[in-house]
Amino acid sequence: MTPVSWRPRLIALDIDGTITRVGQEEVAPAVRAAIHRAIDHGAHVVLSTGRSLIGTRPVVDDLELRGTTAICSNGAVWWDTSSREVVRQVAFDARPTVELLRELFPGAVFATEVTGEGNRSLGRFPEGDLWGVVREVDVAELTAEPTSRLVMRWIDRTPEEVSLRLTDVSLGDVAWWVDHGEPWLTVAPTGVSKGSALELLRAELGVAESDTLAIGDGHNDVEMLRWAAHGVAMGQAPATVQEVADAVTGTVLEDGAAAVLDRWFAA
Repeated sequence: MTPVSWRPRLIALDIDGTITRVGQEEVAPAVRAAIHRAIDHGAHVVLSTGRSLIGTRPVVDDLELRGTTAICSNGAVWWDTSSREVVRQVAFDARPTVELLRELFPGAVFATEVTGEGNRSLGRFPEGDLWGVVREVDVAELTAEPTSRLVMRWIDRTPEEVSLRLTDVSLGDVAWWVDHGEPWLTVAPTGVSKGSALELLRAELGVAESDTLAIGDGHNDVEMLRWAAHGVAMGQAPATVQEVADAVTGTVLEDGAAAVLDRWFAA
C-alpha cells in the first residue's frame, strides 16, 4: 500500500485497453486531463506500448506529449517526442521463429515491423490490424532484414488456442506474449520488454526506483507492473495480470487510468 503523501515521478502508461479503447487513437477526456495534471506537477509520463512506432505517434500527438520518450514495440523502439526521432532500437532475426511458428500454426498470417513506415506481411491481416503501409511479401522478404517486432495472427482461432499450442514450446532466443483478447502473438528481441526498457529509462532520468508507477492491462504489461514501485492493472485485465499488480482500478470504459492518477494529481 503506497502512502497518501507519495507521488510518482515516472509514470508508465500502456495504450490499448488502458488510456484508449483497443485500436483507437483518441484518449478519453478524463484520462487526458489526468495525464496533463501529472505532467504539470513535474512527472515524467511515458507511453509504454506493444504498438509499433507508427501506431503510437497518433496517440502522442492526440495527447500533445512533448519532452518525453515513447517506448514502442514492447520496449524495442524508443522515440523522442520532441525531436520525433528514434533514439534507441533493438532488432532481431525473425526467420527461425517464423519457420517454427508456420509449422505450429497452419494458416496464420505474419508481419514484421518496418519502423516508422509500416509492415511487411506474409498473408493478409484483417482491416485495421496493422498501422502504416502494409506490403505483402513472400517469406524470404518477410525476414530478409532484422526487425524490432514480429506479430502473428491465427485467423478464426482464439487466444486460448494460441496459448495452448505454445505450451512447452520454445520459440528460441526471443521474448513473446499472447494477447488476451485476440488470437495474436507478438515476438520481440530476447531480453526486451516494457519493464527492461523502463528500467533503462528510469536510470537515465535519475528517478528513484521507489518513485515509479505503471498502469496496464495485458500479458505484455506483466514485466512493467512488476518493475514499478506501484503497478496497477486495469479492471478488465486477465486474472493473471491482476495477480502481479499492487492494485486494480476500473476498466478502460470507466476511465480507470484517470482514477489512479487522480489519487496523486487531483484537480
